[in-house]
Amino acid sequence: MVGLRWWNHIDEDGKSHWVFESRKASPQEGKTVSEAESRIFWLGLVACPVLWVVFAFSALFSFRVKWLAVVIMGVVLQGANLYGYIRCKVGSRKNLTSMATTYFGRQFLRQTTGDTQTSSGE
Repeated sequence: MVGLRWWNHIDEDGKSHWVFESRKASPQEGKTVSEAESRIFWLGLVACPVLWVVFAFSALFSFRVKWLAVVIMGVVLQGANLYGYIRCKVGSRKNLTSMATTYFGRQFLRQTTGDTQTSSGE
């Protein structure tokens, strides 16, 4: 729907490898993902874990312990799904760290030089 996918791959040695992918938009294809579809996807992806957390507090405070196991599984599975798609969207932690470092470095340089205009590369 939004050009993201992730899965677990086990190699010949039995080691588990997580694969996170995002489709790169090519100029020939144009805009392949609708903005409305993307917003609906991300809204649903974020809203479901929040809803499961609300269910968890409801089960906890109403003393329905037998439902707490189901709710905890819902939180864990939806949280893992959200984490996987965020990793696909943003990239690995190393890429995220380098992006943040580059961004804050540019902001610091811009503030120290007194340059208020953005460069054409951003």
